[in-house]
Amino acid sequence: MPKTLFDKIWDFHRVGERADGRELLYIDRHVLHELHAHHGFAHLEKQRRPVHRPDLTFAVQDHTVATRPGRDDDSNPSGTAFLKAMREGTRRNGIRLFDLGDPEQGISHVVAPELGIVLPGATHAVPDSHASTVGGLGALAFGCGTSEMTHVLATQVMALKRPKRLRARLDGRLGAHVSAKDVALRLIAELGVAGARGYAVEYAGSAIAAMPIEQRMTLCNLNIEMGGRSGFVAPDDATFGWLAGRPYAPKGATWDQALAYWRTLVSDDDAEFDREVTLDCSALEPQISWGTDPSQVVGISGRVPDPAAIDGSRRAAAESAYAYMGLSPGTPLAGLPIDRVFIGSCTNSRLPDLEVAAAIVRGRRVAAGVTAMVVPGSSSVKREAEAAGLDRVFRDAGFFWGESGCSMCAGGNGDRGAPGERCVSTTNRNFENRQGVKVRTHLASPATAAASALAGRIADVRQVLLTGAA
Repeated sequence: MPKTLFDKIWDFHRVGERADGRELLYIDRHVLHELHAHHGFAHLEKQRRPVHRPDLTFAVQDHTVATRPGRDDDSNPSGTAFLKAMREGTRRNGIRLFDLGDPEQGISHVVAPELGIVLPGATHAVPDSHASTVGGLGALAFGCGTSEMTHVLATQVMALKRPKRLRARLDGRLGAHVSAKDVALRLIAELGVAGARGYAVEYAGSAIAAMPIEQRMTLCNLNIEMGGRSGFVAPDDATFGWLAGRPYAPKGATWDQALAYWRTLVSDDDAEFDREVTLDCSALEPQISWGTDPSQVVGISGRVPDPAAIDGSRRAAAESAYAYMGLSPGTPLAGLPIDRVFIGSCTNSRLPDLEVAAAIVRGRRVAAGVTAMVVPGSSSVKREAEAAGLDRVFRDAGFFWGESGCSMCAGGNGDRGAPGERCVSTTNRNFENRQGVKVRTHLASPATAAASALAGRIADVRQVLLTGAA
């Protein structure tokens, strides 16, 4: 019987079924972060149970770490206890920790793929909702809560209800300065924040095939924002080339064996999906959010929508968003004055993201009154960017250049905006108060964020580059 790629990976890792109907799925790799790991370690210690496979478990310090140069445990006092608890828990359980000062420290969803910890066809779990970022490599990844995380630590399996299968076919050639972030925001706008609820989403089509691996990860990162349980792209030669030589990737004869298996990781031609959606990306322009959830999005030339044009099920959320964002129906997004720009997070903090932004700001200056920040997603990305001189480009333009970590994505490390500020952000969520009390967040790509920092207002990067305006 023809099978989807999801079914191939799921069935290969399925080890049993519980009486409640949930299936037990073997987890190949598990990555912890400091906000939740200490709870799992405490539960295991209380139960006198060891971590079952410490060799398959990794840990990072990312959510609460300060981004200021010269940081230490106490640079962000609210995170000190988390950092120390993670350090002690991983030491006690023999788990590899990418700690402050480690050359590979960074955000879990950036570190795991760039080191080859997560691989095509593998299952992956992280106690963070954006775990499916690594689906860009063809892995099946799941976010988990504290109790699920503890269960994985103790057993290396996860109890899950089998998701349905959705294929999102994204076709057409992306225009200049249009990226995976814009594609993802458009798709969420079309389907809604619950449009993929209960589904594992396979992203396919000519637009996907042309995307670099980092952009595929951006797309999969935002899968959760439309309710998807997991999201992934079938691996191809670009995937295999990207992984070759990474520290934890297979080597020698093992690589050859793995590659032979990875080449089977495609949905069969006649495989059936429970649902299929399509998006023609050919005419897509840069996208930007106007409201307080990631489905409240328009093209950069668009206007805040009229309530009458909004589906009834979304109208109440829109009414609330108008008030919080201080916007009225019909307001153009382009030209709206801003106070802050943030480029970073597990969505858009990889080297190609920073290269795109740097190319736009090179030789220019951040507009007066705008606070602009760039925070690399890992220490490795930071080193590579600095070797290429990108840090100097950003600093010369007036950006803050930070140490790696989650930073302003959720403000867990103290990087927050002031009440009432309007921020263009490359992150994945624009919920009320997420980036600071009363901060108004507009989600956008690195290109749009960089152009907006120069203009001092929400800007169409194509116009900024065309006119040289800043």
